Amino acid sequence: MREKLHEKLRHTSGYKQFALYRQRMPELYPFTPLHWHSEFEINFIVSGCADYIVGDEKFTSQPGDIIISAPNILHSAYPHGEVTQVYEVFLFSADILGAAAGDRFSSEILLPIVSGEMRIDPHITPLHAYYSELRTSVENIISGALGDSAGHDLLIKSELARLFWLMLEAGDIAKPEKSRVTSEIIRPAIDYMNLHYTENITVSQLAKTVSLSESYFMQKFREAAGISAIEYLNQIRVRAVCAQLAGTKKPAAEIAFGCGFRNLANFNRVFKSVTGKTPREMRG
Repeated sequence: MREKLHEKLRHTSGYKQFALYRQRMPELYPFTPLHWHSEFEINFIVSGCADYIVGDEKFTSQPGDIIISAPNILHSAYPHGEVTQVYEVFLFSADILGAAAGDRFSSEILLPIVSGEMRIDPHITPLHAYYSELRTSVENIISGALGDSAGHDLLIKSELARLFWLMLEAGDIAKPEKSRVTSEIIRPAIDYMNLHYTENITVSQLAKTVSLSESYFMQKFREAAGISAIEYLNQIRVRAVCAQLAGTKKPAAEIAFGCGFRNLANFNRVFKSVTGKTPREMRG
């Protein structure tokens, strides 16, 4: 099931092992719910701020921050109040750093990060001891991605290698202190919701996916996600509605019912609460 439920968009390929996007939240994307993918992800905050969850870490970004998510780590970003965050998103495959090389770096550091045996401190701020050097590397990586040539790929690889070296020196890459983080405990429930959001889902069903009692499941889910499981389910449904509002001319009510909402009044209330707009306003 896990392979079917991670983010389906493939950001990289064997030929081009990275991708760059400039995002504006919430103008382009109302929010990014908990999800995971097989690539590393670097966010560089240009302006504004947002509320992040990366694994078990929760924090509010600030301009200049560097946020790093390792492969397969659950992470999310939500608007902070009514502030717009502008940020660069750079995704890259572990292969760009020689994941299959079999050398000491790939065997003892890179692959353990990918597997979760080692963790990366996800939040780098201007207070970091090596912030100036790390920021320069990230800016060079972004510049290389914008250059988008074989020669620029070499720049990207060299700066990623320097980025990892600096984080190792600073102690930002290490074995996790906890044997199993809370976000990993609730992952099966998140996967289940992403697969079955069009159906009628109960808390009881979700608790069974992680073999917990309903009350303990609800506690652990809120601890990891910052919202309840039902709120998360509604967000998944709203994102699905938004995608269809932009891509089809179907009536909003028809789309809502097809995405799992059972009551039109409840849909309108939830949609407005999540996006700050009505379906008509979202469609433009």
